[in-house]
Amino acid sequence: QVQLLESGGGLVQPGGSLRLSCAASGLTFSNYAMGWFRQVPGKEREFVSAISWSGSTYYADSVKGRFTISRDNAKNTVYLQMNSLKPEDTAVYYCAAKSVGTVYSTNSYGYWGQGTQVTVTS
Repeated sequence: QVQLLESGGGLVQPGGSLRLSCAASGLTFSNYAMGWFRQVPGKEREFVSAISWSGSTYYADSVKGRFTISRDNAKNTVYLQMNSLKPEDTAVYYCAAKSVGTVYSTNSYGYWGQGTQVTVTS
């Protein structure tokens, strides 16, 4: 049974930082590309960042230069370091494991975590 468990969300002021973690179990983690998506009420889930099994990284334009994705295959964990946070980064952030297809599409991901709330406000 595959489980993805996100942690690290919370409330932060604009300009602040958070690091999200996603611990995976029940799959051969090192074989999977991993992604982060986010969603606000009333909007579609959107791509934030992804990292391939080999370490190649991908970012949405809106977070490029501010967010950094990384993975630790020994710990079966993927991270999202978020710096210079803005109010528009407020969302529920989801971790996902990619099955097939492009890293940018939610349809490519077969496994999802339950999400962690990130709120950026003064």
